[in-house]
Amino acid sequence: AAAARGRLGPSLPPARHGEVQVFADNHGNAVNLFERDCSVQRRHQKIIEEAPAPGLTEAQRRDLGDAAVRAARAIDYRGAGTVEFLFSPEGEFFFMEMNTRLQVEHPVTELITGEDLVAWQLAVAEGRPLPKSQEQIQRHGAAMEVRLYAENPYQQFLPSAGPLEQLRWPAQVRVDSGFEAGDRVSDHYDPMIAKLISTGADREEARRRLVSGLKDATALGVETNQAFLSACLEHPTFIQGEATTAFVDN
Repeated sequence: AAAARGRLGPSLPPARHGEVQVFADNHGNAVNLFERDCSVQRRHQKIIEEAPAPGLTEAQRRDLGDAAVRAARAIDYRGAGTVEFLFSPEGEFFFMEMNTRLQVEHPVTELITGEDLVAWQLAVAEGRPLPKSQEQIQRHGAAMEVRLYAENPYQQFLPSAGPLEQLRWPAQVRVDSGFEAGDRVSDHYDPMIAKLISTGADREEARRRLVSGLKDATALGVETNQAFLSACLEHPTFIQGEATTAFVDN
């Protein structure tokens, strides 16, 4: 961050937010499972994530992954972690923070690698070595995730509490949710109802499938960001892979 301030001023407008999934075990092994882009945010909270990050060269992806693994090794890290970066318009990246956990957006990494990251985490906790070496981890296609929140995007994303009268999930996407119809969304906790995650041979196929799945989903009883998410996914800037952290505000 200090380097970023010194070379590019106090901030990185327009910046993209990227992150790398890392894993390390008790046997000296540390790997990365590629990067994710999570630039589409509101109030610095991610609402759309995807993997791989659009617009990066293979050399940039490799450098990013290597930097994340070096960061994990530098602190003798164990388990699942996410190393987060900001990307400048010139393609430089700057370390922001490391989240020492498996994150909400880990399903997009699972879908492009075919790996079960929860199983990996349990294996490391049991003292076993990582299931695969860096060379064995492969990336296939693209994946995209949206966070369906009980909130009103058109009133400063004000949370919405109350009973979920109807919930129906689409068949064409993966859905991770802790709610069922009849449950109540509390105003004491995070307002996320579910994550909808799509995959495809490429980014555009994953995006189109997610748009379709989101429009087929039903969540009634509280205000949600469902229509807002669809609008983001269908915006020309997002379609072109050019969204920055200022996308929602702009």
